Amino acid sequence: MRFGLQIPNFTHDVPDTELFERVVEHATAAEDTGFASVWVMDHLYQLPPLGGPDQPMLEAYTLLGALAARTQRVQLGTLVTGVTYRNPALLAKMVTTLDVISAGRAILGIGAAWYDVEHKAFGFAFPPVGERMDRLEEAVTICRAMFTEDRPSFEGTHYTIREVRNLPRPIRPEGIPIMIGGGGERRTLRLVARYADAWNIAGDLETVRRKTEVLHRHCAEVGRDPAEITVTRLSTLMLTESAQQTAETRAFLADAAGPEAAAGFTVGQADEVAAEVEAMAGIGVDEMIFNMPLADAATVRRAGELLHAGAKT
Repeated sequence: MRFGLQIPNFTHDVPDTELFERVVEHATAAEDTGFASVWVMDHLYQLPPLGGPDQPMLEAYTLLGALAARTQRVQLGTLVTGVTYRNPALLAKMVTTLDVISAGRAILGIGAAWYDVEHKAFGFAFPPVGERMDRLEEAVTICRAMFTEDRPSFEGTHYTIREVRNLPRPIRPEGIPIMIGGGGERRTLRLVARYADAWNIAGDLETVRRKTEVLHRHCAEVGRDPAEITVTRLSTLMLTESAQQTAETRAFLADAAGPEAAAGFTVGQADEVAAEVEAMAGIGVDEMIFNMPLADAATVRRAGELLHAGAKT
C-alpha cells in the first residue's frame, strides 16, 4: 500500500508572504515520512466545508511547479483538475512543464468539474454534465496524444489540435500518467477503463468495493486488464487518542455531514486506521490518499510515521 497527502486548504493564520512556506512544510513533512505523492485541489474558490470563497486558494499548477523545486521524490498532481478550466492542449503543456521541472514526477489528475459557483464568478462556462463528460473524453485523448506523439492532430466536437508540438517532451517515454477522478458508473468509470492509468474514488469500503466491480465490468467490455489501472481512494484522516474520542468524532461528523458522507472519513486510533488500510488493500486499493484540513506539519509527519509503521506490521 502506498500513501498520498492531499493539501486541501491554505488557512494557516500567517501573512500571505509566509503562506507558501507553510505549504512547503506540509509537502516536505509528507515526503520525509514516506508519502508517495502530494496533491492539491484544482479550485479557484475554497470549497464550502472549508470556509468557501472568503478563504485563500492558490492556483494549482503554479503551486505544483513551486513544490516541484522544493521536493525530491514525491509524485505531484491535482486531485483533480476540472476539464472546464483550461483548453486541454494548454493543460497538456502545463503538466509537461511540471514533469520537466520535477524530473518526471507529474501526474495529470482530471475530472468533469462540478463547482458551479466558481465557474460563474470567474466567467467559465458550466455546461450540462453530459457535455462536460464529452469534453473530458476529448481532453484525455488530446493530453495522451501530446504526451506520447510527435505531431498529433485531433478534431472533436469541443476541442481541436493540428500537428501540435509539445517540446520539451515528458521525461518518461511512456508519457505522464493520467488519473481520472469520480465514481459515475455509466460514463466516468467507462472513461477510466478506456483511457486512465489511475482512478480516484471517495467513499467507504462498500462504496469502493461496488465501484471497483463496476470498473472491472467496463474493463472487460473494452478488453482491458484492470490491473493496468492504479486504484486510489481519497478520504479525510482524523487521528484520535482514545475510543471515546473516536466515537465522539464519528458522531459529530455524522451529525454535521450526514451518515453517508461521514462513512467516507478515516477516523480512529492508529490500529483502527491500519485495519481500514488493510481492508482497502484487500479490495484492490493501491494507494490511500489522505487530507488533513486541520493539521499542521507536525501532525502530517506523525500521520506519515503511523501509516507507514502500520503498513509494515
